Amino acid sequence: MEENKSINLFIENSIKKNWDHLALSDMGGINYQYKDVAVAIEKLHILFEAAGVKPGDKVSICGKNSSNWAVAFLACMTAGVVAVPILHEFKADTVHHLVTHSESKLLFVDAAIWENLDEASMPDLDAAIFISELGMPYCRIEALTDARNRLNELFGKKYPYEFTSKMVDYYKDSPDELAVINYTSGSTGMSKGVMLAYKSLWSNVKYCHDHLSFLKAGDGVVNMLPLAHLYGMIIDMLHTFTKGCHLNFLTRVPSPKIILGAFAEVKPKLIITVPLILEKIIRNKIFPMLEKPLMKLMLKVPYLDEKLLAKIKDGLNQAFGGNVHEIIIGGAALNADVEAFLRRINFPYTVGYGMTECGPLISYAPSGVNKLKSCGKVVDRVEVKIDSKDPHTIPGDLWVRGDNVMMGYYKNQKATDEVMMGDGWMNSGDLCLIDNDGFIFICGRTKSMILGPSGQNIYPEEIEQKLNNLPFVSESLIIEDEGKLVALIYPDFESATKEGHSRDSLVKVMDDNLVALNKEMPAYSKVARYKIFDEEFEKTPKRSIKRYLYQPK
Repeated sequence: MEENKSINLFIENSIKKNWDHLALSDMGGINYQYKDVAVAIEKLHILFEAAGVKPGDKVSICGKNSSNWAVAFLACMTAGVVAVPILHEFKADTVHHLVTHSESKLLFVDAAIWENLDEASMPDLDAAIFISELGMPYCRIEALTDARNRLNELFGKKYPYEFTSKMVDYYKDSPDELAVINYTSGSTGMSKGVMLAYKSLWSNVKYCHDHLSFLKAGDGVVNMLPLAHLYGMIIDMLHTFTKGCHLNFLTRVPSPKIILGAFAEVKPKLIITVPLILEKIIRNKIFPMLEKPLMKLMLKVPYLDEKLLAKIKDGLNQAFGGNVHEIIIGGAALNADVEAFLRRINFPYTVGYGMTECGPLISYAPSGVNKLKSCGKVVDRVEVKIDSKDPHTIPGDLWVRGDNVMMGYYKNQKATDEVMMGDGWMNSGDLCLIDNDGFIFICGRTKSMILGPSGQNIYPEEIEQKLNNLPFVSESLIIEDEGKLVALIYPDFESATKEGHSRDSLVKVMDDNLVALNKEMPAYSKVARYKIFDEEFEKTPKRSIKRYLYQPK
């Protein structure tokens, strides 16, 4: 193996180079320098040894984002232990199932989550360890209990004089060796354990090193995406850590107010996010302002319009900390009106595309290069093909092959065989187009496609994009019910109320929206009726709506 293809070498070198610099912080809480992370990793390695946990064994991590979550993950990686991140939002019975299904020997867990768990439902588990403070509410290995009680003493015996950067020496990972099992929480149903090799993690991180070179050691990053999801774990955390950045974790629910406060404090160059955060800020703060008569008039006057848009761009940049080089949006499609507006003011955003099964990157292009409505070009060490007789004009299944692609689904050969070909190609399940310049455009999910009355392919996502741009529509879902298309709508109640709408008058707006929508639709994809929802739709961690929950029974 080429030495420079090791993800653990990336981690090791970053710790050594940035020894005295800040590495991990919980905003308003603890701080770790890189040398502190190294010490914490060594202590967890001592516990692994006492527990008989060896390279290839599985260790689950279930907790909210925090510096200690990152340390637990890095400790697994650097010991050759297979990390099994589990979303903290999962219900107790799901956590029990995933810990058992993955054959995890240890579970790092938040104390608040452990309160609702039952060790009897995880019969193969040897111990549970609190992510914070390393308390052990459950342990059936005496040597591990002893090691935890004497951890500082054992560390002192291992390094009797001092612990220096020269002593950092991590597990030598092999490219095809299993590194992570990540259980999906997808929009189409039951979790599957995605097996990712070390080469997938290395390839994703290497791509970020090569193509996001403006981000340097010492730069601050606000980490708001779930660490148990690949987008947050690899692109937001592992990539920035291996560059020597200072990672700042939001330990509270990331509301727009909390996020904007963090941006003001950290002043990040790079922001990695999902569309919802940008859309809320722009649709709630900026669009209403632009609807004012004076603003509308100014936007029609040459020179004045440029001055106004430049001022709005500057204000938006300041809201994100005033130092933004690029905002990368992933996980779901960006609202068409919001994207058009960001283009108009020349804001440095871009939309990437990926999936858990690719650890996660499939495509990306930097801001200023990426095309409107595109999600970039295929990333390094990956190739794609579209199963269509004309991939430029007729959507087809996007197939992916390369270092990023998963090894398969853990203990689920049937699911693996459904998406993987023998020659390494994997069906993404996304319907896409690709243009002559290699830019990828997503049309929808294969599983959500609806067959029209005469065999036409209807992509609900395309209708939803149009519907979401109409007045007071916060989010929507298009489903098929008894052969008719039905729109499920969660209105923007807050904005509607501010503008004086009652429930009855909001219904009238939605009636008008349906008429306006259908004027844009061909006959076979007109929406027959709509239903208003009083609560927003249930979503996956990357903010995709769990479509399967809303299908007719």
